[in-house]
Order: sequence, then C-alpha cells, then structure tokens
Amino acid sequence: MRILIIEDEATVAQRLERLTREVLGGRISQVQHCLTMASGRAFLSENPVDLLLLDLNLNGKDGFEILQNLAAGAFQTIIVSAYTDKAIEAFEYGVLDFVPKPFTVERLQKAIERYDGLEEKKNARFLAVKKGHNLYLVEIANLRMIKGAGNYAELYTCDDKTWLHEKNLNQLNLILPAHFVRIHRSYLINRLFLEKVVNYGAGKYRAIVQGGFEIPVSRIAYRALRKAD
Repeated sequence: MRILIIEDEATVAQRLERLTREVLGGRISQVQHCLTMASGRAFLSENPVDLLLLDLNLNGKDGFEILQNLAAGAFQTIIVSAYTDKAIEAFEYGVLDFVPKPFTVERLQKAIERYDGLEEKKNARFLAVKKGHNLYLVEIANLRMIKGAGNYAELYTCDDKTWLHEKNLNQLNLILPAHFVRIHRSYLINRLFLEKVVNYGAGKYRAIVQGGFEIPVSRIAYRALRKAD
C-alpha cells in the first residue's frame, strides 16, 4: 500500500506515519511526506498512491483547494484536521473519513478500517470527474447506475450523460451511500432508480433501471435484493 501524507507540521506527519504503520504493519510499501500543497500536487501528478492523508490547513492555505482538484483521483482520501466544522463539506467531496486533531491510534485505526471497507459508508454528495483540463462535480443523487470499465468506472446520470471516473467499482463502493448496491461484478445501481428485477429462470436475473437499462444480477445479489424488499 502506497500512502501520501500532506501535512505542514513535520512532527504531526511523523506521528501519522508511525500510527499508520502500527495499524497496517507490513502492508505498507511506501510512505511519502509533503509539507506543502504544491509539493503534494506535484508528487501526485507523477506517482500513484492508494491512500492520501490530508490536512486542511497547509501553511495557511486552504486544503480544500487540493481536495477539490484531487477528488477525482484513483485513490481514497482521509482528512486529518482540527477544522471539524469542515467535516460535512469534506464528505460532500467523497472523502472516506474525517479524523479530528488531536488524533489517537484508535481513531486512525477506525479510519483505516473504513478504507478496507469494514465500516459503514458515508453519504458523499458529489463525485469529482476530470474531463480534459476541467473538473466537474457529478451529484450522486442523480446517478442511476455505475458500470465497471477496467480500472475506471462509467457513471450514468439522470440527464442521460455518461462520465468516466478514475476510481474503479471497488473504490467507489467504499464511499457511496448504502442505497447503492453491487448487483454484479461489473455494476453498481442506485436502488432509488430500480424499477424491478426480472427472473428469467435457470438462475438468470436482470435488473430494470430507469432510463431503459437492463442489467445482469448475480444470484447472491438477487437474494439480497429480495430480502431487502
């Protein structure tokens, strides 16, 4: 696991690394510290990471600037900040967790477990999508379904647009609200737009989603959908 810490206080960054290593141990392959917004952005432009630990106050600069521009990246973000009044706004950008300062190993461990998909999902409002040199915020409430596309994901919205996101289905599944369900290895759907599930017999099922989408449903997902009804 490759981790980037963007934190302007070196002692805090060192403590973050130490506690993170206590939680993850040998699973960590690399930890990089960046003390400024500019150096963090430069590092991410040239190096892949799996997890970003980000402060919201970087030498007096607003960490939301980097968050807004990095939210579309193919990694998860945990905010570590004393600015707890910014937590709701941070979650709207799809961050995985908000760890308030001063932090403990127990609280950091809970955030890492959420990264592993062991904890409850958060109610993000937007998914940030890069298109050319521009960044767009796609409202999650307007998502009908998401289709896997290799290491990426295709977002299908109510206005019949399709957006390509740099996170894959597994990564998106960690941050989406609970009414998004994985019905197939290649599909997540918004249950609020699910019209019906059709049983064609012989273990073949299809979900009918608003907009004329007909999507395959695995047997396990079919049983889960029936149980939830």
